[in-house]
Amino acid sequence: MADVQAPVLGEYQVIPHIQPDAMAGSKPYVAKPDHNKPLGFPGELVENWEQKAVAKLGELVNNSRALQVFLDSCVKCGACTDKCHYYLGTSDPKNMPVARQDLLRSVYRRYYTLPGKLFPSLVGARDMTKEVLDEWYSYFHQCSQCRRCSVFCPYGIDTAEISMAAREIMDSVGQGQKYCNEILAKVHRIGNNLGLPGPALEDTLLGLEEDVKEETGIDVKYPVDVKGADVLLVTPSADFFAEPHIDGLIGYGKVFHAAGISWTLSSHASEAGNFGMFVGSSENLHKVAKRIREAALDLGVKRIVVGECGHAWRVAYSFWNTLIGPFDFLDRRYPVPQHICEFTYDLIQQGALKFDKSANDDKVVTFHDSCNVARASRMGSMPGGQFIIPRAVVKASVNKFVDMAPETIFESTYCCGGGGGVLTDELIDLRVKGTQPRMLALRDVVESHGVTHVAAICAICKAQFSKVLPYYKFPMDMIQSVHGLVSKAIQLGPVNQ
Repeated sequence: MADVQAPVLGEYQVIPHIQPDAMAGSKPYVAKPDHNKPLGFPGELVENWEQKAVAKLGELVNNSRALQVFLDSCVKCGACTDKCHYYLGTSDPKNMPVARQDLLRSVYRRYYTLPGKLFPSLVGARDMTKEVLDEWYSYFHQCSQCRRCSVFCPYGIDTAEISMAAREIMDSVGQGQKYCNEILAKVHRIGNNLGLPGPALEDTLLGLEEDVKEETGIDVKYPVDVKGADVLLVTPSADFFAEPHIDGLIGYGKVFHAAGISWTLSSHASEAGNFGMFVGSSENLHKVAKRIREAALDLGVKRIVVGECGHAWRVAYSFWNTLIGPFDFLDRRYPVPQHICEFTYDLIQQGALKFDKSANDDKVVTFHDSCNVARASRMGSMPGGQFIIPRAVVKASVNKFVDMAPETIFESTYCCGGGGGVLTDELIDLRVKGTQPRMLALRDVVESHGVTHVAAICAICKAQFSKVLPYYKFPMDMIQSVHGLVSKAIQLGPVNQ
């Protein structure tokens, strides 16, 4: 950890002095794009990759009117300049959203616009070269696809869509990212991002049952592959193996137990996360999501609930209906999909759960809005449910809660710095610098309100914070799962009362 220096926490959101190419050398390992063969690095470019990359770009533009509009409509107004956490943390001007977009836009102009074909130098058009590809590989892996810049863009340009397109092009010609592609390979072969086989999953769940029994004196079950259960829970595989994630899984089970609702996990589809979105691959998005539909049909469940994972919820909320719908085989009284926070919130509203908030009195808690929940989805039928519901669940579990500064929450939330496929050790310098704006906001509530813990509902946020908090002189265990707080406070029976 001593090899990477955290930026100094100065005044809130100071626009940095530009340091050109400061992060040009930051890049993840490269993997071969074929997920059915052993993945290695460095990768090998396919023959005639230049032409194939240009053709892939044309295919993506032809298939997505939105992408074409995003590439055509930027007027370089600068509204997005200081909205990217990576630019604020690294000072590299190519991490300004507009500049990062232009890395792809310049190639698009060269081959797919008349001015670019006739007068390339006048309109900033560039040929597809190895130098350009290397620049893409560095800077499109310095975008977490958080979409904060899109909130402030007067034209609604979505940098995430452009980053996803660039990554898909690179993946198609042999310049794919090892981290994301290896994870996708594990899902296709085994069913989850960790490559955790069924027997290991069952052993983990049995261990949780023993731990909860020892803690509470009550038999709380963590079932897998139970046919006829009411609920299929799909959750990020991080929930199976490490704190603070596993505390959330323990909390899920306690909620189901307290409400008397039968539920199950699936060994076939034990993963909620879908890294197909990070590499911009609709084929992988579909293949990963399809496992969940298959599991729901095989187990004969009535509803599907998604655990605490930001991009899993975005994929479920935004894409499931077209990827793996319709869901006419489920109970139509319940929304599809349903977030675990919404599930717990509804039970709280019905008076079906009881809490002893004093169990968390050793904590003063704040909440981190995860990007893919805050800016790309909803919860429940109420406007702003994705902001209201998680906070309501936290407040039901703790006596002491305080929000961060208004300009750093809800739609304006800052990314944790590790999303969008950058949660890999070779990018730790980027991750530490990219989390600076969030750490500034966290520091403010620590100093002004004595905050001791920050809760989040995203597995990537929790993993990122666990790694980067110490760089900013915060304790590693400061990060909490929302349902980890629920787990401490929920009342299961006489032993807890």
